[in-house]
Amino acid sequence: MRRLILTENITLDGVIEASGDWFGPGGSDPDADDSDILEELKRQMAEERALLLGRVTFEEFRGYWPARAGEPDGIGDHLNAVAKYVVSRTLGDPGWANTTVLRGPVEDEVRALKAGEGGPIGMTGSTALARALTAAGLIDEYRLFVYPVVIGGGTRLFPDGTRLPRLEPVRTERFRSGVVLLHYRADRG
Repeated sequence: MRRLILTENITLDGVIEASGDWFGPGGSDPDADDSDILEELKRQMAEERALLLGRVTFEEFRGYWPARAGEPDGIGDHLNAVAKYVVSRTLGDPGWANTTVLRGPVEDEVRALKAGEGGPIGMTGSTALARALTAAGLIDEYRLFVYPVVIGGGTRLFPDGTRLPRLEPVRTERFRSGVVLLHYRADRG
């Protein structure tokens, strides 16, 4: 069975939306050395065999990453080449190579995707989808890049009432910018 790995940038108060200046390696400091975060992202991309996105995040990515092919960080090349799955009942032609639109009931579609052949499936952004898959117990790993910022409001990854499976710590890493990666695996045993 394929693992579904959710990676999010998140503030100390649990916000994951990209509004304001906090969202990005090193926070809002354009001079921050975020090369160690980039190396971690490259390591994660190397193991990812597919990417699952909600429609809004997919459309944001589609509008940005195809033009970033060939850039030194390799992110654009990876996102353009990897198999992409977008959950949407309204999206027509996805307009981005290697993309499959999942139109059925989201839990059924994701269970089938996880049961198929291939390696790990990455996921990022896609707040509504992340919340739905968390509630359904379909996310196997959480990789949270925690930024040392409190913004006091916004869309949280885990709203009040969220129930998570028991999470087993896998790894914690601190980056030069003060960002901390918290990596947990869902313990379903």
